[in-house]
Order: sequence, then C-alpha cells, then structure tokens
Amino acid sequence: INRKKNKNHLYGPYPNVTAARKTVNIINRVYPLRKCDKLKKEVCLYYHIGECLGYCEKKIDSKQLEDMCNEIVSFLNGNSDVIKTKLLKQMEKASHDMNYERALEIREMLNDIDITLAKQKISLKNTKSNFDVFNCYRHNNYLSIEVFFIREGILFGRHSNILTVVDGDEEVLTEYIVKFYEKNNIMPREIVVPAILNCQLLSDYLKVNVHSPSRGDIKKLLDLASENAKIKLEEKEETLSNSEKARLSAIEDLKKILKTDHVSRIEAFDNSHLFGTFYVGGMVVFDDFLPNKNLYRKFKIDANVKDDLGAMREVLYRRYYRVLMGEEEKCDLIVVDGGENQVNVCRSIINDFKLDIKIIGLKKDDKHRTSSLIDENLHEIPLDRHSNLFIFLSKIQEEVHNYAINYHRQIKSKGTLSSLLDMVDGIGEIRKKELLRKFGSLKKMKEASLEELEQVLNKDIAHNLYNYLKNL
Repeated sequence: INRKKNKNHLYGPYPNVTAARKTVNIINRVYPLRKCDKLKKEVCLYYHIGECLGYCEKKIDSKQLEDMCNEIVSFLNGNSDVIKTKLLKQMEKASHDMNYERALEIREMLNDIDITLAKQKISLKNTKSNFDVFNCYRHNNYLSIEVFFIREGILFGRHSNILTVVDGDEEVLTEYIVKFYEKNNIMPREIVVPAILNCQLLSDYLKVNVHSPSRGDIKKLLDLASENAKIKLEEKEETLSNSEKARLSAIEDLKKILKTDHVSRIEAFDNSHLFGTFYVGGMVVFDDFLPNKNLYRKFKIDANVKDDLGAMREVLYRRYYRVLMGEEEKCDLIVVDGGENQVNVCRSIINDFKLDIKIIGLKKDDKHRTSSLIDENLHEIPLDRHSNLFIFLSKIQEEVHNYAINYHRQIKSKGTLSSLLDMVDGIGEIRKKELLRKFGSLKKMKEASLEELEQVLNKDIAHNLYNYLKNL
C-alpha cells in the first residue's frame, strides 16, 4: 500500500504463499480498491458490482480513501476486528434478503480470516507488541531454529529450520539471525533472543532493539520457541532413524538376492537421445544406497550410434576400460535400466575385461512400471513394490534417468555453437571456427543446405551435421 508518495510499506511475513494471496483476495473483496493496472476511460464491471469506486471516472472523497487505507493497514498489522465486523453485517444483510449464496460466500471469507491466516492469540499484557522471537535447540550435530513473528500481540506466523553444525550455538544462531534479515529485508520493532547471544552486538548491527527477557510472558514465549524447535528436531531425527533402518534393510535384501556378503558401491547407467539420434549417457554412483555425486559422470556418444543398446555398449566400454587400466575404482554392482538385452550387453563387456562385478537390470512391465530384477544369469526376480529394496532401487533408477535427461537439456539450452556442435562426430575446434566464420550463427547454419555445409566440411561430416541441425 502506498500511503505516501514514494514510500511503500512491507507487511508480513505470512505462514505461506496461500495465506498471503487469500489476504489480498479478502481485502479486494471487502474494500472497493482499484483493480486494473492502467486507468480505463470508463468504469468497468467491478464498479457496477460495488468492488471498485470508479477511480478512472469518478471523483473520490479523500476522507473515504484515508479511512479505507487505515482500516486495511490495521488489518495487515494483525487487527482483523474491523473487517470481521464489516463482513458480519454484510452476511446478516444477505441472509435477511434471502441471498443465501452471498451469505455463504461471506461465511467462507470469515473462515479464511480465522483459519487460513493462521493467527493465534498470545497472552501479552501489551496487545500492541510487534517483535520477532528466535530460539533454538541442539542435539548432536543438529541445531533446530524456531522463529515467531508477533504482530499486534498476535502470533502472525512462524519459521523453522534445522542446520547441520560443528560450531557453537551462539555463533551459529547469531550468523543465522543476521543473514535472515539480510535476506528478508523486513525488520520488526524489536527482536527477542535467548540469553546465550550478545544482544548489544546484534542491536548495533541490525539497528533495532534486541533483548533477552529473564521472566514474564515474553520469556514464556521464548521458551515455547525452544520447545517447538526441540519437537521439530525430534521429528526429523525420527524420520532419519526410520530412513536409516530402511536403507540397511534394503542392503541386506540386495545381498541375499545377489548371494554375496558385500555390496557397497553401485553404479547405474541410462541414456538420453533426440528423436532416436545424438545420444548422451549418464552414470550415477551410490555408496550403500547413498548418492555420491562427486563421482557422477556424463558421456557424449558417437553421433553414428542410432539405438539404446549401441549407446549403452559405448558408455559401458569407456567406463570399464578405465577401470581395467586402473585409472578408476571398481564398483560392486552395475544397474542398467532394462531387461535381458541390456544385461547381455553389460555382461559381454564385463566378461571381456574379466572384471568381477555383479550386474542387474531393472525390468518394466507392460504399464512401464519397474516390476522385477534381471540378474547376470538372466534370471527374473520379482520385486515387492512395498519393499525397502524396491524403493531404494527406484530412487537410483529415477536419479540416473533424470541425470541423463538433464545433461541433454543442458546441451540444448545453452544454445551455443560450441556446446551443440560437440555432439557431432568429426567436428573439433578448428572446424567450429570455420563454421562460425562461414555462417556467423547457429540460426544461419540451420538454414543452410547440405551443399553449403559441404563447402566447409567433408561429405560425411556435413551429412551428420545437416541431420543433427534439422532435429534441433
């Protein structure tokens, strides 16, 4: 709301985006504000239904505008009484006029105020209090932080976060508060923090009053924030604990299926292509079902490769040749996305290199859902869709699929001559420069005929480039 020329006011924060949008909607429905971005030459439908004062055509009383502005500001600051009184009167009138649909609509708006905006009364002596409350709770290497936003003595919203930390609580929480206001840029009148923090230091830096109460209602509110932080952390730790149990269970199930005592490092592969040509490959690595993203790999595949099996054969050969040469570490299990054919391709390469690595394929049913494993002996092993092993293998399958697709998208989205021409076999740095000198841009190159491309490239490479550009 622009109350004075060149001076805007920020209100909030709100519990979520939905609450903020519904707040704007309520204000627009209750008050006849201007709805259009640019003033029209004549009044529109909003004027005729009473939701606009006709700012484009009518002369508006300044006192009416000032009163309306003050009521809206009061509402945004947490005082909903004025708007609720207006809505109750409108609902009673609608009901008296037997306009029950309108009465129900207003009833829903009142519910939005009470529920969607998520305001909770706080027992504070000063009902006009406006401040933020920060507190935390630590267990092991986790620090849970809870923030309360108090406006007009009302808990107007809250924010929580859990950090993995090695430093002391005081240092971490102080840095968190400073960065919080640098990012949000909405400063309260005062900030309440636990006694472990240096209030004067924060106050000098943030230019607001920062204090730590030792008793009273605000101290109880501070303690409540700490208790909430503890509950949030305990919930997270319980979730982590359950996830850890599920992960260990999946590892044991996989060992039984593979009849081995050790399965730790898993490498999974998938390909992505453009209209059946110009393949790229992706490899993801998981250690004990935990992603090791530092070891993920991308593969550009020869432009002459025209099918999934050919693409997979090239990627697997390149990957495990490096393992054979001792350049990279050997994994315990290879996961390919497919059935017998994919497993056969992988098995032939691993056998040729005489590497002792287990292999499985993830086979899909007729509805394109993963349903079973194919082991290196081509035995099909059904998977229980509710088992921990199925869940973790599905995560790996989804991860490598997205990784390969995103790599292809990155190459296309860059839109640069260099990144796109890297996909065409036979084009190196010198030929890229010659093409750029000849055509000037990718657009001109795509518009060129095969004969024009052959003026720069030999016939085979020109043919590859021509087909590639037509498919972009």
